[in-house]
Amino acid sequence: MPESVRFSTLNPHFVQLYLHIPFCHRICPYCSFYKHTPGNTDMRAFIRAIGDEAEFYAEKFPSRKINTLYLGGGTPSMLSRTLLGELHAKLSERFDLSELKEFTFEANPATFDLKKAQFFAELGISRISLGIQSFDNSVLKTLGREHSREDAQQTVPILREAGISEVNIDLMFSIPGQSLDSWRDTLESAIALQPDHISAYNLTYEEDTEFIKKYTTGEYVDDPDENAKFFHLAHQLLTEAGFDHYETSNYAKTGAKSTHNKSYWQGDEYLGLGPSAVSTIHDTRWKNVPDTATYIRQISSVGHAQTEIENLTAEDFRIERIALMLRTTEGLPVSVFTEPEIKRVHIIVSEGLAIITDGNFILTPKGSLLVDSIVEHIL
Repeated sequence: MPESVRFSTLNPHFVQLYLHIPFCHRICPYCSFYKHTPGNTDMRAFIRAIGDEAEFYAEKFPSRKINTLYLGGGTPSMLSRTLLGELHAKLSERFDLSELKEFTFEANPATFDLKKAQFFAELGISRISLGIQSFDNSVLKTLGREHSREDAQQTVPILREAGISEVNIDLMFSIPGQSLDSWRDTLESAIALQPDHISAYNLTYEEDTEFIKKYTTGEYVDDPDENAKFFHLAHQLLTEAGFDHYETSNYAKTGAKSTHNKSYWQGDEYLGLGPSAVSTIHDTRWKNVPDTATYIRQISSVGHAQTEIENLTAEDFRIERIALMLRTTEGLPVSVFTEPEIKRVHIIVSEGLAIITDGNFILTPKGSLLVDSIVEHIL
């Protein structure tokens, strides 16, 4: 029987907390996350709902302390300081944050200045993840982003001045119309800002987006060979600049790996608050209703917004860990595979797509480009 790889949490009293803030000033044509413009949403009612949902789970899991806290979206940074302060106060009242190791906050460069960044620091936010995506204004226009290259270049110095200890920059490649020269300039521009972490994502064409419509009609194409060129350029420039490539899309300076994201890959328990947020506690996974108005009403009536609930088996966890941990440079023990899977693992190794070292199966840079198909082949 393969080795169990269910949860890696050393202390079961800790949980990772994620809050989904679905609001955006404009909707990016490539993004598949649940999001919308504020419209007629009662923002204070939304914040109250988050607080009430937090109270529901704090009572349901009273022994849990929060290990990491992550506010994503959407665009959390578009919330006013007043609303952010109220939200933080509600979380602090309902959860034990005394041993919080990392507090990450996603921010759009067009939504904050020095004064607001200083407020982020006052709230205890230790890590800002900047959704820059590109330093090429024409590429930013294609992506529907509301900031410019100049806006992006000002953000990291502002955050440093405000006292934020860690800064991540999100970048994206293989965007329609993007050249390798443009990608090189974006990478070099990001490196010059001296962030602690850079995430470099290959654009994927997701359902229910404007991009998928253009991909379906053939206006946009997805070329694996071109993707590989962009990936290898990023890997070369970022590792030469001193960033450690520790997951397919993630590079970090020493001591700056994302604790929250690593917890997902390793199988830690996590609690998601807000519309569309997902949670996994014990052997149960659930998703919140992906509709803000319905979310607020459901929280008000029953205290939670669960809409999809499933019980996970040990085999479910094993397969999930394989899919996620193979994206990391740590890989995972060969002992987690069944005998038929091990035969396929050795074929992958023979093709130069992976290595086995100290009993761990780890993908090579070449294999990292094919991680999804490799997982599918093995399983």
